Amino acid sequence: MPSKPHPHTAEVTPAVSSSPYDPDSIRIPLYTEEFAADPHRAYREMRRAHGALVPVDLAPGVPATLVVGYDAARRILNDPERFPADPRIWQRTVAPDCPILPMLEWRPCAIRSAGLEHMRYRQATVAAVAGVDMFALRATVERLAIAQVNTFCADGTADLIQQYAFPLAFAVVNVLFGCPPEIGSRVAESMAKIFEGDDADQANAMLGQALLDLVTLRRNEPGNDITTRLMEHSAALDDDEMIPQLVSLYGSGIEPQQNLIVNTMRLILTDDRFAGNVLGGSQSTRAALDEVLFTDPPLSNYCLSYPRHPVLIDDIWLPAHQPVVISMAGCNNDPAISGADRVDNSSHLSWSIGVHACPARSVAYLVVQDAIDQLLDALPEIELAVPADELTWRPGPFHRALTRLPVRFPPSPPLRLP
Repeated sequence: MPSKPHPHTAEVTPAVSSSPYDPDSIRIPLYTEEFAADPHRAYREMRRAHGALVPVDLAPGVPATLVVGYDAARRILNDPERFPADPRIWQRTVAPDCPILPMLEWRPCAIRSAGLEHMRYRQATVAAVAGVDMFALRATVERLAIAQVNTFCADGTADLIQQYAFPLAFAVVNVLFGCPPEIGSRVAESMAKIFEGDDADQANAMLGQALLDLVTLRRNEPGNDITTRLMEHSAALDDDEMIPQLVSLYGSGIEPQQNLIVNTMRLILTDDRFAGNVLGGSQSTRAALDEVLFTDPPLSNYCLSYPRHPVLIDDIWLPAHQPVVISMAGCNNDPAISGADRVDNSSHLSWSIGVHACPARSVAYLVVQDAIDQLLDALPEIELAVPADELTWRPGPFHRALTRLPVRFPPSPPLRLP
């Protein structure tokens, strides 16, 4: 019996447009400094020229379709049968030295799997994250944040990326995973190389060895941590499966959390609605955080899928086995949904939706908000040390990340640790 057409697909008609992979189409590069400098302008121009589905290059010679329409993105994210996340067929067509391959290649984990495989890995991950003691996590963030502030508070200046957001996110994730600092530093270094597309083979090998060392340690010495809970789950993950789960969780725990802290601090320090109310406390922080999740989410373009067959969306044919990338930033700012109050508004796509929605949303909210509140409590007169228009953004197709965030403040003595 022939299958019924999907309600958001259609039969071929003479009116439909060609695929974004048409060789005659001009693809927009997402990896350039020009795009990083003003992606919001780029999204507006994309929408005017192409509508919801845009032909882009993720790296030189690596085409994809970028979704900048909110409704189209929701249809795709909620349709894992037609848009599975398994990249293996696409991966055969990509050069081994492709700089973004470590970010996209298949691994036996939830974010890169479909069907029963996905369900097995997803259940283990959700259970492991659900075991986090949120009360203890708050105390951990407070202790680690104050310790980090104490490394620069007497100087009167700091770069909030290198001296606060990165080391703090790194330290919190290590505690959550039961990872000692020596192994954690190797994980952080290799993850940074992967996000930057720097020496993919070496970065992957370095990351795999570091996480294997962590798995071996926790098998011999179980603890109350995410790594141990993953191993003890009924999914019975072996070492070859444990490492990809940890890669996925570490990847979402360091770089995106760092960027979310920094992007929110940038808004607080540069926007008059927040800059004049640094002492406003958690409500002001939460409002800024919610706004950043709409405007400058730490992963602006991600949530990849690879259609099993050609699919017609909004009169555009999406080819089989080629990446479809959701622009969370582009979709969140789609004029079709703009104008709503963004405080306590979860309609944005920055945590994704559907079967691949972020399982650690509550953990990330707590870590980021407490990290910012601790910093503002410790240094209430903190301000940006350079004009806002001198801040620069790291190029890359996926992240929204400043190169640095320099601040100044009256020097103060170290704080007492809790």
